[in-house]
Amino acid sequence: MTDQPYTADPPELRRSLGVLDGVAIAASSTAATTSIGIGLGVTAGVVGLHLPAVMLLAFLPVLGIAGAYSRLNRVEPNAGNGYVWVGRSLSPWLGFMVGWVNIVATVAFLAYTTAVTGSALLQLAGEAGLHRVGGLALDPGSTAQTTAVGIVALAAVTLTAVTGIRTAARLQTGLLVFEYVVLLGFCGYGIVTGPHPFRLSWFDPFAIPSATALAQGLLLSVFCYWGFEAAFSVNEEVREPRDASRAGLITLVTMLGLFLLGSVAFQRVLSEKELAGHGAEGLAFFGDRLAAQPWAALPLVALMFSAVASLQAGVIPTARGMFAMSRDRTLGPVWSRVSARYGTPAAGTLLIGALATAVAALALVIPRLADMIMATVNAVGIVVALSYALTALAAAARFRTLLREDWRQGVRAVVLPTLSALALLGLGGYLGWSFYTSADHFEVSADNGWFLLATPLAMIASGFVAAGWAKYVRRSPYFRTGEGTDADAPQLLTTPN
Repeated sequence: MTDQPYTADPPELRRSLGVLDGVAIAASSTAATTSIGIGLGVTAGVVGLHLPAVMLLAFLPVLGIAGAYSRLNRVEPNAGNGYVWVGRSLSPWLGFMVGWVNIVATVAFLAYTTAVTGSALLQLAGEAGLHRVGGLALDPGSTAQTTAVGIVALAAVTLTAVTGIRTAARLQTGLLVFEYVVLLGFCGYGIVTGPHPFRLSWFDPFAIPSATALAQGLLLSVFCYWGFEAAFSVNEEVREPRDASRAGLITLVTMLGLFLLGSVAFQRVLSEKELAGHGAEGLAFFGDRLAAQPWAALPLVALMFSAVASLQAGVIPTARGMFAMSRDRTLGPVWSRVSARYGTPAAGTLLIGALATAVAALALVIPRLADMIMATVNAVGIVVALSYALTALAAAARFRTLLREDWRQGVRAVVLPTLSALALLGLGGYLGWSFYTSADHFEVSADNGWFLLATPLAMIASGFVAAGWAKYVRRSPYFRTGEGTDADAPQLLTTPN
């Protein structure tokens, strides 16, 4: 490996990806099968039988965020994406915080997905008739067992990510094809044959029980869409930087279609109690209601593939983000070591896998897998909303002169990202206040509001501490030169493709 993090000529990643590779990475990171199999049940526990409504509503601000990512990527493709863009257009402190919370949130997500992967493997073992190993009864709902099995899978996909981004993309493409064939087949069959009648009220957000439920449901849905921006984390490894923008937008629109299909199918087949009550085993239960074995096991295999691909897709963009931060000396030099053999940030990739393993082990303090999932997605939903909102505001600040030069471009580049940012900030703030007022004591439990609020606040606070260390101890030039100008951005943005 080479180690040249602080030289005048910073290390470069190898460009080898096309737009379809970017789609594979972003789609795997978004993990539609995992989101449908698990996220829909969690969200239904909050909003009831109104999953299509919240999925559609959440898509609108996320689409505005995607437009901001795409425009910023056109003028400045960078593996650090939001970290660089927010630092240049708003503030280096806010830019660092965006990079930091994305890292922390992804590590937390990897810990959660590690347990999900282990749960899917244990469920498959049960379907195959393997219920005990030695004297140990296998339990897909046990956080300890699912984490132990999932850590083995995490180690395997981390090693694959080290060997090259193209290898990882090819693996994920194969997994995605199988997932989507199974998902489309079972969901389509469920829509046609489900015993529960289709209702237009499923698409009515005003029928959701309360404003708090709507806010929490929307942030949980934002969490489901989270991951489309993984396409922008490899924008220094695609042959044409605009391929990253195309991949991100293609992935986002695909996810909307899959989530609407899945939410309608689940509500046609399952009652509200069944939908909300099966947590990590929701997709397997859905499959059992539609088919006999061995066909009923196919959705579970698809969930396992999705979780495995999501593990790898979580490792890849995080390592790239930390690579970009290390080039700026906001993180240590180990993160920007590029393997001479593979052209990837190999050392950083291995360290991300190790960190996720450590967090997954620490998560054992929450005794049940469902509690771990709920606590993680709520925390990640808030910090992801904050990161998205700041990136959208960075785009609005950078392209603000378009409002005077070309009002149509200005609306798309400034007004829509601003509205999307305000919507996500409002949702996050309202949900945080709801968590605060919902409890009178602190307890490490997924239904304790203070715990749910403390988790994202700890992620954000740790970001400012790390930023202070980077500025005053590492003396990173990022905090002197992070501020940028939008003088050239409108001209670049309006240049014909």
